[in-house]
Amino acid sequence: MKKISAVLLGLCALCALAAGCAAKPAPAPSDIVDLTAMSSTLVYAEVYNITNNPAQYVGKTIKMRGTYQANYYEPTAQYYHSVVIADAAACCAQGLEFEWAGKHAFPGDYPANGAEVEVTGVFTPYQELGQTYYHLTVDGIDVVG
Repeated sequence: MKKISAVLLGLCALCALAAGCAAKPAPAPSDIVDLTAMSSTLVYAEVYNITNNPAQYVGKTIKMRGTYQANYYEPTAQYYHSVVIADAAACCAQGLEFEWAGKHAFPGDYPANGAEVEVTGVFTPYQELGQTYYHLTVDGIDVVG
């Protein structure tokens, strides 16, 4: 009986040791990129990465703050809306286009060009003029400054 108890105790210890050493799954990468929580240098670098490696960000929620900019593009006869972020030295800028979900009229429903805004949206590809472009699909625009 003591022999069986010792064997069972040994097996339990071995199982506990094996369970403790088992590889744990890596945490899933975050689906939220909060640019508002980063320093100006990191924000600029992240936006640069988003614009140069957009496929890595498709489906992720991106929250950003910067300067609102609207531009008219004649070949499509549309206004395109962006949030522009300057680097720490304010010598260079990167922007992300966004589309406001729902029906909104420009210019009445939009902030003035140059307003400080914050948007949160899902990074989404779209096709236009035979090319793939990317934008944030946002539910709203908050004027913060």
